Amino acid sequence: MSRVCDLSGTRANNGMAVSHSHIRTKKLQQANLQQRKLWWEEGKKWIKVRVTTRTLKTIQKKGLNSYAKAMGIDLSKV
Repeated sequence: MSRVCDLSGTRANNGMAVSHSHIRTKKLQQANLQQRKLWWEEGKKWIKVRVTTRTLKTIQKKGLNSYAKAMGIDLSKV
């Protein structure tokens, strides 16, 4: 299973780990993914999704249906 947000599509970010002596090595900064069951009001059912915490905050503010509509996601297929 890949570490990708089901709703926003957020993936890992390439970055550098910098030591005290300024030696740089590559590292991956993973997205903060959480498994959640969200209530979909229009569909009258729970949907199980893997979302980032940033997306969860946006869903709490805007609502699941309006967020999915803005992102062009069909919740009946999730």
